[in-house]
Amino acid sequence: MDKSKLAEHIKSIINLNDEQLSLVLDRFFHKEYKKNEILLYAGQVSQYVNFVLKGCLRIYFIREEAQETTRHLAFEQQFATGLTSFIKQRPATEYIQAMENTQVLHIAYKDFYYLLEIIPSWEKYYRIYLENAYMDNVVVFQREVTKGAELRYKELLARNPEIVNRLSNKIVASYLNMSPETLSRIKGRQYP
Repeated sequence: MDKSKLAEHIKSIINLNDEQLSLVLDRFFHKEYKKNEILLYAGQVSQYVNFVLKGCLRIYFIREEAQETTRHLAFEQQFATGLTSFIKQRPATEYIQAMENTQVLHIAYKDFYYLLEIIPSWEKYYRIYLENAYMDNVVVFQREVTKGAELRYKELLARNPEIVNRLSNKIVASYLNMSPETLSRIKGRQYP
């Protein structure tokens, strides 16, 4: 399996010599998932960090009223994992689902942490990954607390139209924390 996209992604963030890069890439393995297939169920321990080669992964949780809420969407050349479960090696409270037929490169927990021990730059990579995950979560939280439904949709169209173009209204609505009916009304009023 070609790992060049992963190599490009890693090299865009940290400097590794050829031997180090080879060590990192050798720890990743290829896996394919069908549309709607679940990679991680709530209650399982997250064992992998997933790099999306093709397709889309959704991280979501289910609220008390059985409503799905999408926390994160990862498209090509992005990572997705149940991060809290992965770090703590405790049962996840969320699910990871393939939204399309999806190809990923996985790295297992033990291999990920092994690289942290032997490659100092990998620790920098991990720090940057954690910082970005934290900032993404803050943006989502602030969006939910400070912005109405229409503004959330308008900003999503400006920031990441791929979500609207590639995913169903139901998933987009769960990502924006609104009902599919509200999303349909907003789209019907003003937006394509």
